[in-house]
Amino acid sequence: MSQLHHRQLEDRRVDETLQARLASSGLHPVIARCLASRQVQDMTSLDVSLTRLPAPRLLSGVSQAAEQLGQAIVQGQRLLIAGDYDADGATATAVMVMGLRRLGAQVDFIVPDRFRLGYGLTPALVDQALARAGGARPDWIITVDNGISAIAGVAHAQSLGIQVLVTDHHLPGQETPDCLIINPQLGGDEFPSRQLAGVGVAFYLVMAIRTWLAQQTQQTGSHPTADMPRIDDLLALVALGTVADLVRLDDLNRLLVSQGLRRIQRGNCPAGITALFQVAGKNPAQAQAEDLGFAIGPRLNAAGRLTDMTIGIQCLLAESPQAALPLAQQLQTLNVERREQESTNREEALLLAQSLEAKQSRRAFVLFDPKWSIGLVGLLASRVKDHFYRPSLVFGQAEDGSLKGSGRSIPGIHLRDVLERVHTQHPGLIVAFGGHAMAAGLTLAKADQLPLFERAFEEAIGAFAHDESLFENKLVTDGPLAAEAHELGLVQAIEQVVWGQGFPKPLFRNHFRIVSQQRLKDRHLRLGLQLPQAPAHRLQAIWFDAPETLPPEVELAYELQINDWQGHQRLQLLIRAAQAQPGAAAETR
Repeated sequence: MSQLHHRQLEDRRVDETLQARLASSGLHPVIARCLASRQVQDMTSLDVSLTRLPAPRLLSGVSQAAEQLGQAIVQGQRLLIAGDYDADGATATAVMVMGLRRLGAQVDFIVPDRFRLGYGLTPALVDQALARAGGARPDWIITVDNGISAIAGVAHAQSLGIQVLVTDHHLPGQETPDCLIINPQLGGDEFPSRQLAGVGVAFYLVMAIRTWLAQQTQQTGSHPTADMPRIDDLLALVALGTVADLVRLDDLNRLLVSQGLRRIQRGNCPAGITALFQVAGKNPAQAQAEDLGFAIGPRLNAAGRLTDMTIGIQCLLAESPQAALPLAQQLQTLNVERREQESTNREEALLLAQSLEAKQSRRAFVLFDPKWSIGLVGLLASRVKDHFYRPSLVFGQAEDGSLKGSGRSIPGIHLRDVLERVHTQHPGLIVAFGGHAMAAGLTLAKADQLPLFERAFEEAIGAFAHDESLFENKLVTDGPLAAEAHELGLVQAIEQVVWGQGFPKPLFRNHFRIVSQQRLKDRHLRLGLQLPQAPAHRLQAIWFDAPETLPPEVELAYELQINDWQGHQRLQLLIRAAQAQPGAAAETR
């Protein structure tokens, strides 16, 4: 199916005073313009040194948890990390296990099988952990990237004499577990960010435990504080989980990702990450945030989508390249299988949505097919949302007959709040749900509840969508780029900044003459371009999954990139959208 969309190109608003202030600090003028339009106020926001890392004690619950877990480590108690089956959960689990082992803890991990146990710390997962442990039952269960809605699971563990600490970053519901919780979404503290991923929360906890143990050794004189193990290499895991989970890259997350990338580039990172770069055909010495999001993250996620995330976590925990590479190769194989399944399911989902749209215009899509794997429904929801620019929920069927759904939304429609409204107005319809503004998951007891849920969901969307302009599929650009600015120096300046979710990479637009166009593999377009105002300035471009050949003159939205071929670098435009006439844009992702 063609990936053709009709969009309106719209330029970002730029505060010229702010732009001038940033440019006066020595920034490239185009970078200053892009940053000003993203509301970067001064150069402090671009300082990604570790000295700017907010203190762990500012995050509510961290100091108390660090003391209790520090004492548990000193006393030789057993700790069990209850992880999650996505990249954020896997990296958070690895951060906790690696960090706590270095600090002397007896620690292991467990991650639920999404196909049998579902999401989070459930009573069934607690029972599985105890059965696996035999006589070496855990004294503590510590959740990462989950737990804020695990009321029953926490209570079950506590009834068996196990202490529980919840670390999570998902939005809390009306009721939270009766235990110690670390979650930046709870607020009520001086911590400057609410956008940490689960792996970021885990890293902050490990930092705090290390500090507490260091203070104890100082007081007792058992050994110098300088002997405390380093944990900064774990920032590579933090970077991977943060980018892959698509949390907003605010100042703190950009700092964490930047520091993690630097360590990957220098080889100061877990062997599993290096192995994943190897199987992805990427050079870790040139690692960028995009590599984490589009190459490394999907390979790690493939384990949780198709089988068991244990493979992914074991890869991240591998202590040598020799141990990591076979596990990374397994993840590569799974990712190939995932792409094949997703390709088929994506076409089916888009065709189903198209047929529904043909019958009646709608604000949202709710799709279900019993053949669709519950491990892939999140990807399918993302594809449908991108194609139709509507909030989209896609369901698959679990072994017990229940429906497991995953949703993706558009700016202005808070998906978790929409599900909360459905849950309130139709008690019992949704078995469980959770998530964020842009992504959420939920469970329905059985398939025959789907029609009622679909009506309730559409009504709830309508209640939140007071402005129909929310559904206008606009592509926001950074405006025209002067002919002389199309040069490698600007690309290099762009690559010095970490871009991502909520802080998008610069996207420019210009009117071009098409000098040449060549169709590649019946999918892509290789283009030769000319700027009318600078006819001697020829540019090369590539458009992946291009929906059509282009007219002789066209408005293009594009990113700048370096095409490195056999050691020769040249500028290349990466086309994101084409608009032949105002108000009618064709776009592909």
